[in-house]
Amino acid sequence: MSEDATPEATGPDPDEQGREPGYLAAVTDLLGALAYGELRAFSQLAKDAELAPTLRHKSALAVLAAHELKNYSVLTERLQSLGVEPETAMEPFVAAVDAFHERTSPSDWLEGLVKAYVGEGIAQDFYREISRYVDEDTRTLVVSVLEDTGQADFAVTVVREAIAAEPRLAGRLALWGRRLVGEAITQAQRVGVERDALASILVGAPGRAGADLAELGRMFARLTDEHSRRMERLGLSA
Repeated sequence: MSEDATPEATGPDPDEQGREPGYLAAVTDLLGALAYGELRAFSQLAKDAELAPTLRHKSALAVLAAHELKNYSVLTERLQSLGVEPETAMEPFVAAVDAFHERTSPSDWLEGLVKAYVGEGIAQDFYREISRYVDEDTRTLVVSVLEDTGQADFAVTVVREAIAAEPRLAGRLALWGRRLVGEAITQAQRVGVERDALASILVGAPGRAGADLAELGRMFARLTDEHSRRMERLGLSA
C-alpha cells in the first residue's frame, strides 16, 4: 500500500544512461526487486483476506490484492521488453523479501493491514528514492506502480474504527508498527547493498553520479519520517 510521496526527478540524462554497459543490469535489478515485492504483496493480501471478519472486508482486500497483481504484470512486461526473463530478474531478491515476510507474519487481520500500510510503505518509499537516479521512463513506471489508489485510506479507516471500538488495540498495534519499521529498513538496506548493480543506482558508477553519504543519511531519515506520518494517520504512536 502506497501513498503519494513521489520524489523530485533528479536522475541523469536517459540517453547517457542507456549507453552505459552496466545500466541495464541496474534497471533490471530495480524492476526485479519491485516485481517480486508486488508478487509477495499480492500473496500476503490474499492470505489476509481469509482472516477478514466480514464479507465487505474480504472483498476490499481481494481488490487490493488484484491491484498488486496488476502491478506485477506491468513490471514483468517491462522486463520482457528489455529482453530479460522476469524470474531471472526477481531471483536475487527472493531471500531478502521472503525473510522480511517470514519475520513479520501477522497474528491477525489488523496486524496484516498495518503491515500492508506501514511495512510495505517503507519498502515502496525506498524504491521511490532509488527512482530519483534512473531515466525518466523507468522513473515514471516505478512511480506509477507505487501510486496509491485508495489502499491507504482503506487501511487507515479500518484500523481507526477498530481502535475506537476497542482502545486497548492501540498499544499492541503501535508495538507492531515499530517492529515493522526496523524490519523494513533492514530489508531495504539488504536489498540496496547486496547487489552491486542496484547499489550503483544510489551510489553512482563511473561516469554517473549518485548520492553521497550525507544524502544517503537524509534518505533513510526521510523513510523514518514517512513511517511516523503513516503511524500518526493510523492513530498510533511511532
